[in-house]
Amino acid sequence: MNFIKHNDNTQNATIGGKARNLFELKKLGLDVPNWVVIPQEELEDIVPNELQNTDYEQIKNFINNYEIGKTFIDEILTNFPDDTRFAVRSSAIDEDGSDFSFAGQFESYLFVAKENLAENIKKVWLSAFSERVFQYRKSNNLHQKFGIAVIIQAMIDADAAGVAFGINPISGDRNAKIISAVFGLGEGLVSGELDSDNFLVKNGEITTQLVQKTHKIIPNKERNGTKKVAINLDNQSIATLSDNHIHQIVTILDLCKKHYGKPQDIEFAVKNDTVFLLQARPITNLHLVADPEGEHIIWDNSNIIESYPGVTTPLTFSFIIKMYEAVYVQFAEIMGVSASDVAENQSTFANMLGLIKGRVYYNLLSWYKALALLPGYALNAGFMEKMMGVKERFELKDLKQRSKFSEQIRVLNMVRIMLKNLWALPKMRTNFQADFNAVMAEYEKIDFEKSRADELMHLYLRFEQTLLKKWKAPLVNDFFAMIYFGILQKLVIKYNISDNTGIANDLLCGAKDIISTEPIHRCLNIATMIADDEKAKKLFLENKEKTIWETLQKGDFEPIKKQIDDYIYKFGERCVGELKLETTTYKQRPDFFIKILKSYVEQGVTTRNKNTNIEDELRKNAETKVANTLKNSFLQKIIFNYILKNTRILVSARENLRYERTRGFGVVRQLFCAIGKVFFSEGIIESERDIFYLSKEEIFDHIKGTSINGDLRKLIELRQKEFANFEKDSTGERINTRGIVYQGNDFNPPLDRSILEGDLQGIGCCPGRVIAKVRVVKDPNEVENLNGDILVTSSTDPGWVTLFPTASAILVERGSLLSHSAIVSREMGKPCIVGISGLLQVLKTGDEVEMDGSTGVVKILK
Repeated sequence: MNFIKHNDNTQNATIGGKARNLFELKKLGLDVPNWVVIPQEELEDIVPNELQNTDYEQIKNFINNYEIGKTFIDEILTNFPDDTRFAVRSSAIDEDGSDFSFAGQFESYLFVAKENLAENIKKVWLSAFSERVFQYRKSNNLHQKFGIAVIIQAMIDADAAGVAFGINPISGDRNAKIISAVFGLGEGLVSGELDSDNFLVKNGEITTQLVQKTHKIIPNKERNGTKKVAINLDNQSIATLSDNHIHQIVTILDLCKKHYGKPQDIEFAVKNDTVFLLQARPITNLHLVADPEGEHIIWDNSNIIESYPGVTTPLTFSFIIKMYEAVYVQFAEIMGVSASDVAENQSTFANMLGLIKGRVYYNLLSWYKALALLPGYALNAGFMEKMMGVKERFELKDLKQRSKFSEQIRVLNMVRIMLKNLWALPKMRTNFQADFNAVMAEYEKIDFEKSRADELMHLYLRFEQTLLKKWKAPLVNDFFAMIYFGILQKLVIKYNISDNTGIANDLLCGAKDIISTEPIHRCLNIATMIADDEKAKKLFLENKEKTIWETLQKGDFEPIKKQIDDYIYKFGERCVGELKLETTTYKQRPDFFIKILKSYVEQGVTTRNKNTNIEDELRKNAETKVANTLKNSFLQKIIFNYILKNTRILVSARENLRYERTRGFGVVRQLFCAIGKVFFSEGIIESERDIFYLSKEEIFDHIKGTSINGDLRKLIELRQKEFANFEKDSTGERINTRGIVYQGNDFNPPLDRSILEGDLQGIGCCPGRVIAKVRVVKDPNEVENLNGDILVTSSTDPGWVTLFPTASAILVERGSLLSHSAIVSREMGKPCIVGISGLLQVLKTGDEVEMDGSTGVVKILK
């Protein structure tokens, strides 16, 4: 058996992380006590070949009976002074890594006399085969290895000893260092038996936290082991380390980080004025600790989850993040933000969104920064929060300071631009609609499936300009909808019309020009036609969706087929997840729409059994209350009615213009699906739908010859596995991150326990009190009918509206007063509450609740 000395070549030996680090530390010129190491191979060679692959109990029995020769021990001793006492320690092959330290798993022995050296080497060797090491590996999904190297190191009779970290491992502060020390040997600290002094060092300043140190570990009288002794009362409150010692340790930590490239966790011993380094290893699980000094961002998906529910693929995100950047740069320019301010905030506009575990979030830091560019920031922020459903303001720091005069000029200019845009808005909407329809008509004539990949790319790039450069009308309309709706709510309180803003919702009911409700009415009409035709009704009740669709193609039910065709032509892109490019729409799969009609027929949901006048009643009652309250206030009545009239127009137009976005996204979906077919036919990808696991840039780079990935299949395979795992995970509604977003931050923070106790509170969107059982629905495609249950879900988008008629009421975890579910529920007269924190954590299918759509309160009955 051979060993390696501290100055030998270790290149061809397996000596484990701890021993290899000792060699590195010695090369750095640090004070490391003299040592030798027995490599793993030397110990393995002792075990007979016939035992190498047997049960490790047999190996343990062999080691127990093995005699380490005196000659070998004598050879080790020649490297140390005669009176040396030894530390015998493990150096397992995967010990002291950055992910798993194996701390305390293997045996170590201190102050070992030379006559006991062989015995303790065997004990450390045997610890590699212990049950606790076996369980440690198993619990951490580590391969079961039993190789180990053994370190024999000169023992330091320390005045003090301890551990130090190159960062603050508790707070994650990368600029701070933590040192913990005890008197005597460090064994009492590592084992947790003794309390330690703690020293925090940051920017050269030392913060000291001393404890009463009653005991210390020292060598026993024979110096062949250790013992615990009491500390003299006068010394119990003295600091274990001087400032000089602390600065030496800080220097060592800095040197180690520079050498290894990572902050280290070190063990040290102090003798007189010298700090000896006993070992160094990477701080374990650094990736689980965020940097508290890093940039603070709040991510919120209260409202955007409506548009992008669940996990969103790379293609969709790469497409929409550019859309948001371009569109909001355009909006800033429209509202009078200078070109220099826009250029200075380019990174702000480029980061309006984030993708957290595959889920789309608003980056509120960027949103508020962009909003702060506009004059009157404080007022605008409040209105934006209501529109987006943001429940807590993000306070900006380091806002650009402007002189009072400069800001007044900006406000006046803003008012001028706003009035100009408000006056021009009706014409802007008309022109936008005409231009957009012309582009859509042009693209509808193109057979994408007959185009080459490069042709499809250029078709997309040309269409992109329509989405990016001609979106002025929807942007301006959205802004004024936000402003007017906020003013309407304020006037309801200011004019004493109501003590809450819920009546503002009722006043918006009954609009006949919101396209979001048209799919519902059309579905009801088609269901009624089917129910009134016995043969058609039988077809829908007795067959699967695909069979029904195939039968309709034969021409036996032409009037019904025409209505279905008209619906799919106009609303074929309006489905669950309609803004996600990976979504399969009714245009692509008409049988999906047949499934909805089939469920209506099965439940008897027709125009005859649905009260379509509820929204009119809500609106009329609210208008009566306003008229009675303001009957003696002529000026207030004029102001209120003017604001109400414009709010109604703007909110209706907001929904209708959003539908044009759905149509536009439909074209983008068709273009990329066509590219997916080309890539599949060329053998570039395994499946047509694999295209969604690539970003827009990766697809185009592959077409243009600027791709850094030659094999897209391997990249797609990696993404599919990762996004499949995202599907199993969950994330919070509101996430705080510090520093590197994907490093150490908690994406699923615990919900405030107070939310989970007692009644639930949300935002009342449509009045009405309902007592019924709830049905928790995560995917509307999996539910055929609700049979009068209360619909409970995380979020909805326009694709959910076909499910609304079968529900008695609607409860939504996310959303705002201007979200789709709020607007559509008002139009249908369905009692609705949105923005209910903790909803899905509290309620489960079958629970009975009482909900009040006016107050936003949900009481759990049983």
